[in-house]
Amino acid sequence: MESAQPTSETVQIANEALSQLRPLRKIGQKVEVRLEVPSRNASVVVPGEVYSLVVRILTELSVGNGVTILPVNAELTTQQAADLLSVSRPYFVSLLESGKIPHRKVGVRRRVLAEDVVVFKRKDDAARRKVLDELAAEAQELGLGY
Repeated sequence: MESAQPTSETVQIANEALSQLRPLRKIGQKVEVRLEVPSRNASVVVPGEVYSLVVRILTELSVGNGVTILPVNAELTTQQAADLLSVSRPYFVSLLESGKIPHRKVGVRRRVLAEDVVVFKRKDDAARRKVLDELAAEAQELGLGY
Protein backbone atom coordinates (compact mmCIF):
# COMPACT_ATOMS: atom_id res chain seq x y z
CA MET A 1 0.00 0.00 0.00
CA GLU A 2 1.26 3.44 -0.93
CA SER A 3 0.62 5.97 1.81
CA ALA A 4 1.20 9.69 2.23
CA GLN A 5 0.90 11.72 5.43
CA PRO A 6 0.86 15.43 4.59
CA THR A 7 3.18 17.99 6.08
CA SER A 8 2.06 21.62 6.42
CA GLU A 9 3.97 22.38 3.22
CA THR A 10 2.13 19.54 1.42
CA VAL A 11 -1.23 20.91 2.61
CA GLN A 12 -0.36 24.33 1.20
CA ILE A 13 0.85 22.93 -2.14
CA ALA A 14 -2.24 20.70 -2.40
CA ASN A 15 -4.53 23.72 -1.87
CA GLU A 16 -2.71 25.71 -4.54
CA ALA A 17 -2.87 22.81 -7.00
CA LEU A 18 -6.60 22.29 -6.34
CA SER A 19 -7.36 25.94 -6.99
CA GLN A 20 -5.81 25.50 -10.45
CA LEU A 21 -7.12 22.00 -11.25
CA ARG A 22 -10.78 22.21 -10.25
CA PRO A 23 -11.80 24.82 -12.85
CA LEU A 24 -10.20 22.83 -15.68
CA ARG A 25 -12.87 20.16 -15.86
CA LYS A 26 -16.48 20.70 -16.70
CA ILE A 27 -19.00 18.06 -15.69
CA GLY A 28 -19.12 15.20 -18.18
CA GLN A 29 -16.09 16.46 -20.08
CA LYS A 30 -12.96 14.34 -20.49
CA VAL A 31 -9.64 15.86 -19.48
CA GLU A 32 -6.26 14.92 -20.91
CA VAL A 33 -3.71 14.66 -18.14
CA ARG A 34 -0.07 15.36 -18.89
CA LEU A 35 2.55 15.07 -16.19
CA GLU A 36 5.66 17.14 -16.65
CA VAL A 37 9.03 16.86 -14.95
CA PRO A 38 10.88 20.02 -16.00
CA SER A 39 14.15 19.01 -14.33
CA ARG A 40 14.27 15.98 -16.65
CA ASN A 41 12.70 17.75 -19.63
CA ALA A 42 10.12 14.96 -19.67
CA SER A 43 6.39 14.84 -20.25
CA VAL A 44 3.93 11.95 -20.36
CA VAL A 45 0.20 11.67 -21.04
CA VAL A 46 -1.71 9.51 -18.55
CA PRO A 47 -5.33 8.25 -18.69
CA GLY A 48 -8.01 10.88 -18.09
CA GLU A 49 -9.28 8.96 -15.05
CA VAL A 50 -6.09 10.05 -13.33
CA TYR A 51 -7.46 13.63 -13.21
CA SER A 52 -10.28 12.60 -10.83
CA LEU A 53 -7.88 10.58 -8.70
CA VAL A 54 -5.39 13.44 -8.47
CA VAL A 55 -8.14 15.89 -7.48
CA ARG A 56 -9.42 13.44 -4.85
CA ILE A 57 -5.91 12.87 -3.45
CA LEU A 58 -5.17 16.60 -3.37
CA THR A 59 -8.53 17.28 -1.69
CA GLU A 60 -7.69 14.90 1.15
CA LEU A 61 -4.12 16.18 1.48
CA SER A 62 -5.33 19.81 1.47
CA VAL A 63 -7.25 19.23 4.70
CA GLY A 64 -4.42 17.30 6.33
CA ASN A 65 -5.72 13.78 5.77
CA GLY A 66 -3.34 10.98 4.91
CA VAL A 67 -4.00 9.08 1.70
CA THR A 68 -3.46 5.42 0.84
CA ILE A 69 -3.53 4.09 -2.70
CA LEU A 70 -4.55 0.48 -2.92
CA PRO A 71 -5.46 -1.65 -5.95
CA VAL A 72 -9.03 -2.94 -5.64
CA ASN A 73 -7.86 -6.51 -6.30
CA ALA A 74 -5.28 -6.37 -3.50
CA GLU A 75 -5.59 -8.97 -0.77
CA LEU A 76 -5.44 -7.60 2.74
CA THR A 77 -4.69 -9.14 6.08
CA THR A 78 -7.39 -8.83 8.72
CA GLN A 79 -5.35 -6.09 10.43
CA GLN A 80 -4.95 -4.08 7.22
CA ALA A 81 -8.67 -4.40 6.46
CA ALA A 82 -9.60 -3.47 10.04
CA ASP A 83 -7.37 -0.40 9.77
CA LEU A 84 -9.08 0.54 6.49
CA LEU A 85 -12.46 0.47 8.27
CA SER A 86 -11.09 2.04 11.48
CA VAL A 87 -12.29 -0.87 13.58
CA SER A 88 -10.52 -3.37 15.80
CA ARG A 89 -9.18 -6.57 14.27
CA PRO A 90 -11.38 -8.78 16.50
CA TYR A 91 -14.48 -6.85 15.40
CA PHE A 92 -13.40 -7.16 11.76
CA VAL A 93 -12.92 -10.93 12.18
CA SER A 94 -16.47 -11.12 13.58
CA LEU A 95 -17.70 -9.42 10.37
CA LEU A 96 -15.91 -12.11 8.35
CA GLU A 97 -17.24 -14.96 10.49
CA SER A 98 -20.80 -13.65 10.23
CA GLY A 99 -20.51 -13.63 6.42
CA LYS A 100 -20.87 -9.87 6.05
CA ILE A 101 -17.60 -9.64 4.13
CA PRO A 102 -16.31 -12.45 1.89
CA HIS A 103 -12.87 -13.84 2.62
CA ARG A 104 -10.64 -16.83 2.00
CA LYS A 105 -8.24 -18.71 4.19
CA VAL A 106 -4.56 -19.11 3.47
CA GLY A 107 -3.55 -21.78 5.92
CA VAL A 108 -4.95 -20.47 9.19
CA ARG A 109 -4.86 -16.82 8.07
CA ARG A 110 -7.79 -14.97 6.54
CA ARG A 111 -7.40 -12.77 3.46
CA VAL A 112 -9.94 -10.30 2.11
CA LEU A 113 -10.09 -8.37 -1.14
CA ALA A 114 -9.76 -4.61 -0.73
CA GLU A 115 -12.70 -4.23 -3.09
CA ASP A 116 -14.93 -6.30 -0.78
CA VAL A 117 -13.93 -4.14 2.18
CA VAL A 118 -14.70 -0.96 0.22
CA VAL A 119 -18.09 -2.34 -0.89
CA PHE A 120 -18.94 -3.20 2.73
CA LYS A 121 -17.87 0.27 3.86
CA ARG A 122 -20.04 1.99 1.24
CA LYS A 123 -23.09 -0.09 2.20
CA ASP A 124 -22.48 0.45 5.91
CA ASP A 125 -22.01 4.21 5.42
CA ALA A 126 -25.23 4.39 3.35
CA ALA A 127 -27.19 2.49 6.02
CA ARG A 128 -25.78 4.76 8.72
CA ARG A 129 -26.73 7.90 6.73
CA LYS A 130 -30.25 6.55 6.22
CA VAL A 131 -30.74 5.99 9.96
CA LEU A 132 -29.37 9.46 10.76
CA ASP A 133 -31.70 11.04 8.18
CA GLU A 134 -34.65 9.19 9.73
CA LEU A 135 -33.65 10.34 13.22
CA ALA A 136 -33.28 13.94 12.04
CA ALA A 137 -36.70 13.82 10.34
CA GLU A 138 -38.28 12.39 13.50
CA ALA A 139 -36.62 15.09 15.62
CA GLN A 140 -38.05 17.75 13.26
CA GLU A 141 -41.53 16.25 13.55
CA LEU A 142 -41.25 16.30 17.33
CA GLY A 143 -39.99 19.89 17.30
CA LEU A 144 -36.71 19.04 19.01
CA GLY A 145 -34.82 21.68 17.06
CA TYR A 146 -32.48 19.38 15.14
